[in-house]
Amino acid sequence: MRKTVVIDVVGLSKSLLEHLPFIKAYTEKKHLATVKPMLPAVTTAVQSTYLTGQWPSEHGIVGNGWYDRTDAEIKFWKQSNRLVDAPKIWDKARKLDPTFTCSQMCWWYNMYANVDYSLTPRPNYLADGRKMPDCYTSPASLRDLLTEKLGKFPLFNYWGPTASIKSSKWIVDATIITDKLYNPTLTFVYLPHLDYCLQKFGQDPVKNAKELQEIDDLMKYLITYYQEQHCEPIVLSEYGITNVDHPIHINRLLREAGLLTMRVENGLELLDAGASRAFAVSDHQLAHIYINDPSCYKQVKALLESTPGIDVVLDREGKRQHNLHHPRSGELVAVADAKSWFTYYYWTDDAKAPDFARSVEIFKKPGYDPVEMFMNPADPFVKLKAGFNLIKKKLGFRYVMNVIPLDATLIKGSHGRLEENPIYHPLIASPRPIKGDSLLATEVYNVIWDHLTGE
Repeated sequence: MRKTVVIDVVGLSKSLLEHLPFIKAYTEKKHLATVKPMLPAVTTAVQSTYLTGQWPSEHGIVGNGWYDRTDAEIKFWKQSNRLVDAPKIWDKARKLDPTFTCSQMCWWYNMYANVDYSLTPRPNYLADGRKMPDCYTSPASLRDLLTEKLGKFPLFNYWGPTASIKSSKWIVDATIITDKLYNPTLTFVYLPHLDYCLQKFGQDPVKNAKELQEIDDLMKYLITYYQEQHCEPIVLSEYGITNVDHPIHINRLLREAGLLTMRVENGLELLDAGASRAFAVSDHQLAHIYINDPSCYKQVKALLESTPGIDVVLDREGKRQHNLHHPRSGELVAVADAKSWFTYYYWTDDAKAPDFARSVEIFKKPGYDPVEMFMNPADPFVKLKAGFNLIKKKLGFRYVMNVIPLDATLIKGSHGRLEENPIYHPLIASPRPIKGDSLLATEVYNVIWDHLTGE
């Protein structure tokens, strides 16, 4: 099999190429195509489709998170590869060639994947409440080696207000070290850097100029390394990011209709999903609506269909048409229009917002929260507060990094819907010919397989 490297540059679309001189020149020398957006056009679902060649209705990844009906809990950003209920491309390759090896560098659902070498962020949560940067690798010895050579995985540069090129650079350096050690046949690399600025500022080349230059330089560094190993990587993306200016507080709508149930603990409100008649799990421009009380189905559907900013509401047949008919999906799926996106907010008084709302807490929040990329601009002492909390952390004291604003209008870019304009569609560039100039997401699997096998 031919050595194959797949680099996922999150958010890359034709709209950005003019500002990425190296990536533009590289992709122009390859066979370039766009990928038609799929529902939902979000990280975990798209990556799972690329790796299996199947839709969410088949592999089961209906979003970055969903409602676990057995535990009656909303769960986001789980990491076990066993959640992906379909064979992956490396399973097929290994059957064809027993000498085949695969490296997974930060693509999602990486823990316990049956690959040979893997890396994924995995912080340590200590008994005193501290969250310590770290990663999980297979083999376990790789973590120690990478940490020795590169330092701790820069978790706080991977997501949150201090997200930066440092995390993508660490992943690139770790990828090169792993390649030199093991020379895997197939390598997947995830570079999240553009996700940050594009969601914060939208398609603004002036505000994003520094970040665009940083990812272009990093790609030059990584691709040049592989070219020296006589390998021309495949470059692709999961989705394009488009401008938005209208957050939809979908759970507040359901609350006003008397469908949501809250628990009050220490004066703060917690969404009680299991006790609610209906609630939404928001994920960028898509929201799964779970209905525990079937008698309110028509009420919920009518409410959503009359809500400004919601483009379409998928019922059972609609989910089937869009390959989302899976038990993990909600009874209804709401898709935002081009200018809108869904928040997870359910409280109506900020004074009663849960304590995790003002922190980076991707596992506790019952929905995706892009506002975690901002420090509260309304608080003049926010940086001083953050610095004081860091001092407490270093001294081993408990602390709450409560610096995140509750202002969803700060977000200027989003994704997840079926974007019509191809200039914002994700891209794929391969050294080998691609059939057509626009692919289905399931066909990306074939492009990777074709490069790997020469078929």
